[in-house]
Amino acid sequence: QVQLVESGGGLVQAGGSLRLSCTASGSGFRLNSMGWYRQAPGKEREFVARITIIGSTTYADSVKGRFTISRDNAKNTVYLQMNSLKPEDTAVYYCNVEGMRWGGANFVSWGQGTQVTVSL
Repeated sequence: QVQLVESGGGLVQAGGSLRLSCTASGSGFRLNSMGWYRQAPGKEREFVARITIIGSTTYADSVKGRFTISRDNAKNTVYLQMNSLKPEDTAVYYCNVEGMRWGGANFVSWGQGTQVTVSL
């Protein structure tokens, strides 16, 4: 069982910054891609950013140039540095990982979500 624990959410004023972290715990697996999604009230969950095991990154157009995703493979941790935050970035942010267990089975896991609120 792979468990994801997120941290770093909170309340920040527009133009401010926050850094989210997500750590995968457990054993017997390798993490391939790691990413972040978000869901605002009344909206569907949407993609934010993703990073592969070799460090290739992909971003939603809405966050390009403001958010940076990174990972520490030794710690099984993915980060999301969010700068120049806007009120429309307000959402619950979810960590998502795709990996493989040593037995060969692929898996996808989600974190519990962390609230990010950006005020005017």
